[in-house]
Amino acid sequence: MLSDPVPTVRQLRLVVEAEDHEAAVAFFRDALGLPEQAAFSGDGDARVVILDAGRATLEIANPAQKRMIDDVEVGRQVAPRIRVAFEVDDARATAARLVAAGAAEVAPPTLTPWQSLNARLDAPANLHISIFEELRTAEERAAPDGSALDDDGPG
Repeated sequence: MLSDPVPTVRQLRLVVEAEDHEAAVAFFRDALGLPEQAAFSGDGDARVVILDAGRATLEIANPAQKRMIDDVEVGRQVAPRIRVAFEVDDARATAARLVAAGAAEVAPPTLTPWQSLNARLDAPANLHISIFEELRTAEERAAPDGSALDDDGPG
């Protein structure tokens, strides 16, 4: 008798409570450019907007890795337990646009040892975020001599 297959995860959805809902939606939808998938409202002024963030991954880092990434990207320990990272085409332009839209710059775009350009920001909804631009192709990152795991990345 065959056992039941392992359930397949079809989507990762990060749910964030935002005191200033309108400002958070404007920042992530309009400034960062996450397309709106759906919006719902209910009794008592309950509101949610679901934004499409493209492909999702769950990155599990131990405390030493989290500290190392903070040191590389910022030069000091700043990230809370959860940090949200967004891959973009142009880290410098995106970081500047997000600061103009209300984010606080924690660290400017910084070249990492794993060849990405990463900026740190404190964003609306009390989220600490990374904006990162991959400077190598997926093939270059996967090559035995260019593997992100070989140089302590990604992150």
